[in-house]
Amino acid sequence: MSKILEEKNEKLSPEKLNLLKLRHTTEHVLHTAMQNLYPNLKKAMGPATDDGFYFDFDLDQKISENDFEQIEKEMKRLINQNLRMVNETINIEEARKIFKNNPYKMDWIDLITKRGENISIYKMVDKSENVLDLDLCSGPHLDWVNKIKAFKLLNIAGAYWHGDEKNKMLTRIYGTSFYKKEELEKYLWQLEEAKKRDHRKLGKDLDLFVFSDLVGKGLPMLTEKGATLKRVLERFIVDEEIKRGYLHVVTPPLAKIDLYKTSGHYPYYKDTMYPTMIVDDEELILRPMTCPHHFMLYKSKPRSYKDLPVRLAEISPQFRYEKSGELSGLIRVRMFMLADAHIVSRRSQASNEIKKVLELIDFVNEKLGLVKGTDYRYRLSLGDREDSKKYYKDDIAWEEAEGILRSVLNEIKAPYYEAKNEAAFYGPKIDVQMKNVNAKEETAFTVQYDFVMPKRFELTYINEKGKQEEPIVIHRASLGCFERTIAFLIEHFKGAFPLWLSPIQVAVLPISNKFESYAEEIYSKLMENNIRAVKNIENETIGKKIRASTLQKIPYMVIIGERESESNHSGKVLNVSIRTREGKDLGLQPLNIFINNLKEQIGKFL
Repeated sequence: MSKILEEKNEKLSPEKLNLLKLRHTTEHVLHTAMQNLYPNLKKAMGPATDDGFYFDFDLDQKISENDFEQIEKEMKRLINQNLRMVNETINIEEARKIFKNNPYKMDWIDLITKRGENISIYKMVDKSENVLDLDLCSGPHLDWVNKIKAFKLLNIAGAYWHGDEKNKMLTRIYGTSFYKKEELEKYLWQLEEAKKRDHRKLGKDLDLFVFSDLVGKGLPMLTEKGATLKRVLERFIVDEEIKRGYLHVVTPPLAKIDLYKTSGHYPYYKDTMYPTMIVDDEELILRPMTCPHHFMLYKSKPRSYKDLPVRLAEISPQFRYEKSGELSGLIRVRMFMLADAHIVSRRSQASNEIKKVLELIDFVNEKLGLVKGTDYRYRLSLGDREDSKKYYKDDIAWEEAEGILRSVLNEIKAPYYEAKNEAAFYGPKIDVQMKNVNAKEETAFTVQYDFVMPKRFELTYINEKGKQEEPIVIHRASLGCFERTIAFLIEHFKGAFPLWLSPIQVAVLPISNKFESYAEEIYSKLMENNIRAVKNIENETIGKKIRASTLQKIPYMVIIGERESESNHSGKVLNVSIRTREGKDLGLQPLNIFINNLKEQIGKFL
């Protein structure tokens, strides 16, 4: 077994390790079944994962999920036999002889040879010691295949060998397995629920964003409804940050490449940066991050200790190259807007400033309806003192910075865990880990302690003694990337946003064209009071209009008919009948009272 896998498996709990063994063994059953059904295929590679397993095949023929029934049948046949998994270590020459007709295995053998590791293989054998399958593998596995009790093939996709678009496209089959049938059924239910919440589907159904091949991959365009979501979030976060002492600025979305060479970002992130462009003998690049711009703003005039902390914030467009295969709706894009900020402070102010940042993050998440400890928690991401290539070498500074972050998290009793080798190259960070619809954690945004950039950019302030002193920098995002946050909120609320955030808050629905003028008056009153409304004056039945508004998940529907319009004809108070998207009938009520109720609900959040 490779040292990397040994170290990884040692960190797993016994429960997770047993699940890994089960899934790894099921993966072998899959490619043995595939070998039996498609003798001319070539096996590539595929691991067990946190959710199941996958395997890549080089197939001459095209297969689809319609073939899963036949493949699963063959897998069950193998599982019901008395088959064992046997591990052996062989030398390089023997490995090359066994796998000489498989270029993928030969490629893998070359990589193992370069690492100076032994060649580990696993055999699947029957009671007569006949070998049904043999493959390069480091394990771990179950001893007996018949311990597999519940499995399911999930989907099929294309995948390049080593993830490189220059290589051949292979056929990847995904699956999962559990020790109990009930566990598998629960997982499959979660997958179905996740499909219903998928922001890519809901985004299309609710007309929130679109993509165009002519515009480019990974470059989403927000519709008027999607743009409303972004605008509401932006106004909310900018107003809140200004209240908390942030100075909102605007800097250009490109800069000279020298700026990122000075910061040190260029050697670390150049593979995810866009190519430089030559303009008037200057090399410019679309910015992948905003911090160097903010440092130059800080340096634009002398600073005193009395000025600190300086909190520079910006809703910042940023550009990063993501591989085509990694792009995913709004989650992974090539241009995004970040609620970015950089706090330049004295070391003695760092703990308090980090505490304030976490308070802001908790405040924002609470407004978004997210529960700390349930929907999100924190990860203290640490550096590696031995890895001077990845991390700036200053052991004392690392110890101090990590100690400060840990102390703040403990002081506020934050739910967190520690992770080694996850820090930024310039310092440790606190990652905000959100749970997605599959109950998996993803890093939404970070709070980073930086003791390197002040040196690189020669940031200083005049202290009480009239001498120059070096500050530290805290990088932070309060709302994260708008695109990713919108995707997360679409899935979290299943598209049924709370009233304050809904792109459309009220739909005005006249029963027939006879009531159009009254509907127009109601619509105008709503808009005058900053209630986001639409009116449906199509020549359709009221049932169809209600259904359309319900499918668009509009919080409230105002129904206009004979009863409601009578008050308008007699010059009395305007009345409306109210229905919720959940189908609840709130009855007839004066329009001004309805509007005041809406404002009160919205005011609780904004």
